[in-house]
Amino acid sequence: MSPVTGPADADKAVKAPPKVKARPAPRRGAAKTRVRTAYGRAEIEEIFRRFSIQRPEPKGELEHVNPFTLVVAVALSAQATDVGVNKATRALFAVADTPEKMLALGEEKVRDYIKTIGLYRNKAKNVIALSEMLVRDFGGEVPRTREELVRLPGVGRKTANVVLSMAFGQPTLAVDTHILRLANRLKLAPGKTPDEVEERLIRVIPDHYLFHAHHWLILHGRYVCKARRPECERCIIADLCKADEKSCDVPAPLVEWTGANAAADEGQP
Repeated sequence: MSPVTGPADADKAVKAPPKVKARPAPRRGAAKTRVRTAYGRAEIEEIFRRFSIQRPEPKGELEHVNPFTLVVAVALSAQATDVGVNKATRALFAVADTPEKMLALGEEKVRDYIKTIGLYRNKAKNVIALSEMLVRDFGGEVPRTREELVRLPGVGRKTANVVLSMAFGQPTLAVDTHILRLANRLKLAPGKTPDEVEERLIRVIPDHYLFHAHHWLILHGRYVCKARRPECERCIIADLCKADEKSCDVPAPLVEWTGANAAADEGQP
């Protein structure tokens, strides 16, 4: 599977609109001072313009068939790779793709399906508990607000943001380890915590790029600007990048990411 393409049925089930309709509301108590960034507006515009050309319609890599399986997959992905989660959930979702079916399956069998994933015992409990809450409090449907989503066991702000974006087309920024690293390494929106970086990135990224920004940054951090050794020679923004440790100032060719040039990255964490 391409690093930016999920299964066909998943895309059909939760395909999000390409345009941003509204900017997320600022976090309560967020500072109103200017965000510290090493880039001017024109530079930021150019960075995301290039990302948009490289990956016009980026997709998440977690396999799912509906909003419920997306919630489960994202919750299971904590401290695990998308590749590892997908291997476990393919069989699980084949037999339980709704909260009701998951409850019928039971915690013990859920554990058996996901035992290759870290912290699988606790995650199995959460899957059953969130399924119970969805049936009891939401009529078996995944809620469409962050406030309701974070009530679900095992669902934090990051998971809620992923679901709001991928399942319901809301422009959110789920800050994972890749985005946290990039925001600080590139000096794009430095911050100490995921929440701090999220709030600052939302204020830095142009509105018309916000919807896809989450996936662009994650995929760039996962496959190019890696934690241990950034592959600057493959970076399309090398000439704009202000990271202290960058090893190249010449940007890689700006071409659309396809199955052919993604093959080398298949299966990377």
